[in-house]
Amino acid sequence: MVDALLPGELAAPARPPARAGRAGEAVAEAGRLLEAEGPGALTMRRLAQELGIQAPSLYKHFTSKAQLELALVADALFELGQATHRALHDTGPRSPMDSLLVTYRTACRARPNLYRLATSGPLPRADLPAGLEEWAGNPWFVVTGDPSMAQALWSFAHGMVILEIDDRYPPGSDLDRTWQAGSAAFSAATPGAPTT
Repeated sequence: MVDALLPGELAAPARPPARAGRAGEAVAEAGRLLEAEGPGALTMRRLAQELGIQAPSLYKHFTSKAQLELALVADALFELGQATHRALHDTGPRSPMDSLLVTYRTACRARPNLYRLATSGPLPRADLPAGLEEWAGNPWFVVTGDPSMAQALWSFAHGMVILEIDDRYPPGSDLDRTWQAGSAAFSAATPGAPTT
């Protein structure tokens, strides 16, 4: 993905394993169904119907809906991690923090239901591919240089994204300026953060 790691940047873990045949089709269709109709539509019965098979056939590949959702979460974390790590290297005229925030906002808003699935409720960490969660969250540490500040910055971004997705800001809000204000505040609070 990148030639050289930035200070504090982790190398990418192995990509979640490719799923062949019906399992791959099921994950792809589950993602499509989730985005098109929301989490309520994502049931094993409905997924099987969309795939043109009987629901019990899905259980040959996924023992439960939770296992299927975990596959979606792992893929989402990997894709988001790829995008945000790339944003640290391909900043253009922006600072690394601005590039990270813009990339995160864009990616999360593009697939809001998948984003919700990946970031809400309990996370079965022990069942995720080794190192995936830490690597996916690592860009926040790279731009701040401090674990607590990294969590605070991600919490700001997560809150902003969820509020945007839910259309909870008052009409006429200039959300680009709100994001810029957050970036400026965090940049001022982390003077040792990379700027180019």
